Amino acid sequence: MRWNLLALTAGFALDLIFGDPRWLYHPVRAIGFLISRGERAFRRVFPKTEKGELAAGVFLAVFVVFVSSVIPFLILFLVWRVNTCLAFVLCVFWDYQLLAARSLKAESMRVYEALKERDLPKARRAVSMIVGRDTEKLDEEGVAKAAVETVAENTSDGVIAPMLFLALGGPVLGFFYKAVNTLDSMVGYKNEKYLYFGRFSAKLDDVLNWIPARVSGLLMVLASPFAGMSMGQALRIFLRDRKNHASPNSAHTEAAAAGALGVRLAGNAWYFGKLYEKPSIGDPLRAVEHEDIRRVNRLMYAVSLLTLIGIWAVWFLCIGVTVWLYR
Repeated sequence: MRWNLLALTAGFALDLIFGDPRWLYHPVRAIGFLISRGERAFRRVFPKTEKGELAAGVFLAVFVVFVSSVIPFLILFLVWRVNTCLAFVLCVFWDYQLLAARSLKAESMRVYEALKERDLPKARRAVSMIVGRDTEKLDEEGVAKAAVETVAENTSDGVIAPMLFLALGGPVLGFFYKAVNTLDSMVGYKNEKYLYFGRFSAKLDDVLNWIPARVSGLLMVLASPFAGMSMGQALRIFLRDRKNHASPNSAHTEAAAAGALGVRLAGNAWYFGKLYEKPSIGDPLRAVEHEDIRRVNRLMYAVSLLTLIGIWAVWFLCIGVTVWLYR
């Protein structure tokens, strides 16, 4: 596990420094390509009935997760046999690619810059790249709120959860997590097209993120003072509103962020031309503004660093306990 933690630390540092270069191959794109092709294939094989679509969705998820995990495992196994240093470098590189802190900040800051320029159409286009809701009718506060919510929610999905899986099982477990998470983001919708086909992927993602979401929410509360925000307010809203979402996991970091910022997030939103009524998260102590995008990114970095420190602390504690038990 020590090598996993060393690779994770190096990969985390590379992500903070460089982010994801657009010209560089990214494994999540390969997973997305696999999902798209697999969806077409399994939809053709199974009947277009509720049970048929459910079965097709199960086979798609199993296929994508299996391929996405086995290929990195085989590559690493072969490289370890050739050269351990090269294998470690490969682990670092993959860990770097599987973390999304810098890219999450970069995409959300495009929204910030557009709002700062008072260019609402540009801001709507920028936020449409990182959210699933309809953005054509959002005002400036709505655009800012959508960006803040995305950073808050993806702090768990894109940063903290991958860090936990990478620490436990290296890139292989990291790819396993990313495959499930990408499946959910592509087919895990509750609309007419994916209600049955994507149900298994959505439930699998819920199960896999159950612990990481709660850990992320608590760590975000603890990290809020390091980002210049109120830990007491973050804790209060986290405890009160962490279940205010249809998903069992999504509201934990959103609630902590809303409390730390002192704003109200979530609420009703349009998806695919249909209005969905959703509960709100947080108290409207003030209106959401474009500067909150910068603030929530600062909070995201603070909780990421705290998570890395916590992972190392747990490892050292386990080593200490083991030495004490067997002395």
